[in-house]
Amino acid sequence: MATLFASPLWCIAIVVKLVSVALPGRRPDQAVHLLRWSAGMAIAATVGCYLLGAGAVALSVHESQSGADSSPAPACRGEEVPRDTVRHLVTHRASYFPPAFDCVLDDGTTYESSGTYDMTNALTVVFAAAAGTLGVSARFVAARRARAQSAAGPDDSADHSPDGSRDGVRVSGAPGA
Repeated sequence: MATLFASPLWCIAIVVKLVSVALPGRRPDQAVHLLRWSAGMAIAATVGCYLLGAGAVALSVHESQSGADSSPAPACRGEEVPRDTVRHLVTHRASYFPPAFDCVLDDGTTYESSGTYDMTNALTVVFAAAAGTLGVSARFVAARRARAQSAAGPDDSADHSPDGSRDGVRVSGAPGA
């Protein structure tokens, strides 16, 4: 249930971040920061999609164990399921990893209760792959930036004054020292 309430906040955070990237005055390390932030958001989306799928399984299990009209499982006898198939329902199987709720017929065959599990499982995999890719990309960009800074050398990046001082401090060997 918390995932349903957090999803709009997650979307708002993404929109605000995209707007902040478009505005002028970005930090010099904005690319690494944005990649890390995006990886974090992809992880949050992965967890959210998984929790939505697991919550749907838990709801289907609860419906199949509660009330007078609970057998066969309500998720297994939807409008898209033919009446003949519903007559042969024996039980159901719930799985939380990956989230799935399968209906079992008397001959041992199974069918999915609905297509929502396929969608949430696919989105979970896509967001997990995106998080991994973004995390590796952030590490690569940070390493490349560090190599570029070390290749430039510490003297090249220092602020030299015309009188040979660096940041207002005289350096030995400089003219006038």
